[in-house]
Order: sequence, then C-alpha cells, then structure tokens
Amino acid sequence: MSTVVKALSLLDHFETAAPEIGLVDMARLSGHDKATTRRLLVALAAKGFIEQDPESRRYRLGAALVRLARIREAALPLLDIARPLVEALSQQCEETVHVSQIAGDVLSSVLVRESPHANRVSVAVGQRLPFHCTASGIAFLSAATQHFLTAVLRGPLPRMTSKSLTTASQLRKSIEAALKLGYAFSDQGFEDGVVSVAAPIIGPGGSAVGAISIASPAVRADEAAIARHGAEARSAAQRISAALGGRLAAA
Repeated sequence: MSTVVKALSLLDHFETAAPEIGLVDMARLSGHDKATTRRLLVALAAKGFIEQDPESRRYRLGAALVRLARIREAALPLLDIARPLVEALSQQCEETVHVSQIAGDVLSSVLVRESPHANRVSVAVGQRLPFHCTASGIAFLSAATQHFLTAVLRGPLPRMTSKSLTTASQLRKSIEAALKLGYAFSDQGFEDGVVSVAAPIIGPGGSAVGAISIASPAVRADEAAIARHGAEARSAAQRISAALGGRLAAA
C-alpha cells in the first residue's frame, strides 16, 4: 500500500457518529503504529484535508474536502438532482428514503429523508453500507463494473445478522434477482427488523455511482409493500440516472 493510499484511507474512519478522532484511536482503527499515523495525519493537515482541534488535540475533516465536494457536485450534481425526488418519494411511501454514493471502495449514504412514523428506520448521513448485506450495496453491484464486482465477491463477506449473505454464490443470486427486477431486496441482512429495497443510480460512464433505497420496519414490509417500494425506487433511480446522463451499459 502506497503512502498516499495509507494517508487517504485515514479519512474513511470519520463518520457522523465519530466526527473527531484522537491519535491513539486513529492508530488503532488504521492498524498503523502511532509514529506512522502521526506522520500521515500531519501530511493530510498540511493540505487541509484534516485539521486538529487546538484544545482537544483530536482530528476532524478539513475544509479542503468541502471545496473538492463542491467541485465534484458541480460536475456530477447527484444531490441537487436527487433531493426533490427523495422528498416526494418519502412523502408518497411514508418510509425512510436515502441515497448512497460510491467513493473509492466505500458506499455511504449522502442524502436521507426519514419516515414520519414513530416506528421508522434511521439512517445517518455518511453511514457505510456494506455491499453484500444491504439493498443499496446489492443494487450497486448489479450495475458495477466487472472488476469491482469480482473484488467484492472475493470477500470477506462478514455476517452482520443471521440473514446476512455470507457466500459469493448467495450474493450472486441476489444480484441476478436485482438485474431481473430492476431493484434489489434485503430482508434484515444488515440490521434485524429492517427490510429495504434499492435501485442503482447510473452515471455517465454506464456503471453505478450510487443507489436510492427505501427502508422500512419489517412489520410494515409485506409482499405488496416490497413490490410497490421496489417499483418506486426503480423509477426514481431511472430519473436520477437520466438527469446525470447515465445509461446502463450492456451486461
């Protein structure tokens, strides 16, 4: 692993639930020794990718990432395009709707509209969505490049719940089903009591750049609701993809 990759990989450990991380914790999360971790953090801070709180000495994401994110969004305006569709879809289905986007080899939520029901699925912005056990991840893989798909199928595919897909053959079957339906389905594969459907968002290159998902408590996810939500997610994904200039490449 190159020094650049090691440094940038540290950014993946920041989340909404952990916006600031100390040196010791970062070393533990990254698997590097403290000296190496400090050196990488200093390099990232020098270019504004992270910054250090002068009092707590903990690190947080820097303003340079905001600038780059705005440039990226101007070129590929996923959030601006998806936001009105997510709002409308959430009101229509009254369930939690979220959009995820790929960054390197990490798929994470970038836009969330939660259900108005007291009993609802909560998804945090920035939450990582494993490819093998979430509807978003399976939907993404159904339109990913062959190289990316092969890398995921090699594993590891860790068990998150008793219903997680943990073998390549299981995951392939779910991907094939998603290709036939136009949307993926996950029955409590990532979190007990949560059922979700998702459809891939296609970018200008003809492969997936993210996914749009509808997540609901299992008690409200009967067969009719799943089929309805799947069709709604598929339609929304197609509209977002078209606005981005994306069209699914031939299988």
